[in-house]
Amino acid sequence: MPRILVVFSVFIPVLAVLWVCRSFIPTFDLVASFPLSWPLAVHPDSKTAQHAHDDLHSAQKPLEAIQIGGQHRPDAPHSNSHSSEDGSEHVEGEFRRTIVAVGDLHGDMPNAQKVLHMAGVVDEDGNWSGGVDFFVQTGDIIDRGDDTIKLYMWMDRLRDQAKAVGGTVLTHLGNHEWMNAIGDWRYVPATEIKTFGSVAARQKMLSTGRIGRSWAANYTTTSRLPLHPSLGPPNTDYDPETDYVSTSALSHAAISFVHGGLAPTYPDLTPFPSRINEISSSLLHKLQHRHQPPPHPPNPYPGLPHEATHEEQRLYASDGPLWYRGWALDPEEKVCKEVDDVLRRTGTRRMVMGHTPDFQKIVSRCGGKIIIIDTGISHAYGGALSALSVTYTLTPTSHSSDAAEQKWTEKELVKAVYVDREVVLASDEREVVGDLF
Repeated sequence: MPRILVVFSVFIPVLAVLWVCRSFIPTFDLVASFPLSWPLAVHPDSKTAQHAHDDLHSAQKPLEAIQIGGQHRPDAPHSNSHSSEDGSEHVEGEFRRTIVAVGDLHGDMPNAQKVLHMAGVVDEDGNWSGGVDFFVQTGDIIDRGDDTIKLYMWMDRLRDQAKAVGGTVLTHLGNHEWMNAIGDWRYVPATEIKTFGSVAARQKMLSTGRIGRSWAANYTTTSRLPLHPSLGPPNTDYDPETDYVSTSALSHAAISFVHGGLAPTYPDLTPFPSRINEISSSLLHKLQHRHQPPPHPPNPYPGLPHEATHEEQRLYASDGPLWYRGWALDPEEKVCKEVDDVLRRTGTRRMVMGHTPDFQKIVSRCGGKIIIIDTGISHAYGGALSALSVTYTLTPTSHSSDAAEQKWTEKELVKAVYVDREVVLASDEREVVGDLF
């Protein structure tokens, strides 16, 4: 028998046994849980395979899935009872809002449909189910797979279906949407280009065609989603320089969504989110309406338009909201020290992002203030099928003739939803007093 066949006859069975037994070998799971660097997109200005976060001498440690301290909860199985999603009975006068968020989909329609159905966003036919109030997708629908057209058409259909019954779909531009708008096609499979018909047809579709027009009309770079209607509709601004905003008991009862991350050093954070989205809209318009350059590779990297402003260039920088990985990769002590100031300035309690995958789990850091939801859903990665579920309730606990003296219990239940289980990432309760409606 040739030597190579002997090697394979020994190696493959051993590898199979290790894979089957991986859950019984702590070291295997530990290694598998490290964020891998090889699949991650590289910023075009980077001279190395990763940014400074991937320095071999950094102090990074494995991320923990749950960092809730005294509020740590065990895995919560899905309930089929008639009680509320968090297991409590519905109380008269209670306000409830449900949100589901999903990370990078990267050209995989079948896995995307599985995830949204699993999370209750769509029915078995892929149509809006009415089971949630808000569905949020944090960008990177494109690249690495062939289902680009199908996925964007599906998002448009879900947006219309949700709106017709009082639901809302919020979609975001990830760094891969921006790469394609620029002409950076490093992660575009040749088979995906064929689904458009040609390179020119793909360029037109993403610039002034149906997908490009949807990007301009329906996709933002970041969002602020209020948990309570008294704060206004999605993307109502929070400006920390305005005095009145901090006087409300619910002033920060909101969640930010973005693809990469809202870096502590990013200069155009406020008013949030309009400042970032105004810069984003301006740059996208310039990219989509310039003469489309031949894609890179094999042609030279085209870069941003010459007329791009400093603010637009900063948006696309490595510490901008599209590329920043610090919340995912920096040491726990550092991010937990920095996160509160960003939450304060954006009028939010949590920040949710994709971009930096953990292929086993949704990652929660600093007591659920930072949540990274990219788990490599696409078959290109073979990661975990997952969704983030947030259930917000505001329940009256006393009845007063003076509305200003009304007492409420405010609760946020945040869960990671997988095919075979649900994991509670945060369960926070507060007492709130005041006229909130």
